[in-house]
Amino acid sequence: QVQLVESGGGLVQAGGSLRLSCAASGWTFSSYSMGWFRQAPGKEREFVAAVSRAAGNTYYADSVKDRFTVSRGSAKNTVYLQMSSLKPEDTAVYYCAATRSVVANHASEYDYWGQGTQVTVST
Repeated sequence: QVQLVESGGGLVQAGGSLRLSCAASGWTFSSYSMGWFRQAPGKEREFVAAVSRAAGNTYYADSVKDRFTVSRGSAKNTVYLQMSSLKPEDTAVYYCAATRSVVANHASEYDYWGQGTQVTVST
């Protein structure tokens, strides 16, 4: 059974940092590219970052570029999202997702989703 479980969310002050983790099980992790999305109340789910399945190339939304870093764990079936210089507008539920595509930034292209983890950035 394919499963994605996010962790690491919480409350942080503006300017602070958090690291989100997404643990994958039940499938061949290396066969999938991994993405992070977020959804704030009343807004659509938006792409945040992705890391490709083969070369490990990374892609970011403009809003998080130079502040967030996505990476795959070297030994475990885990993908991380290191978030720095957090802003109140980063407040959202963050989801990790998996796709068989080489890389994708549209939610519709992802096959599997985690349950989400809340990130709240206070002023």
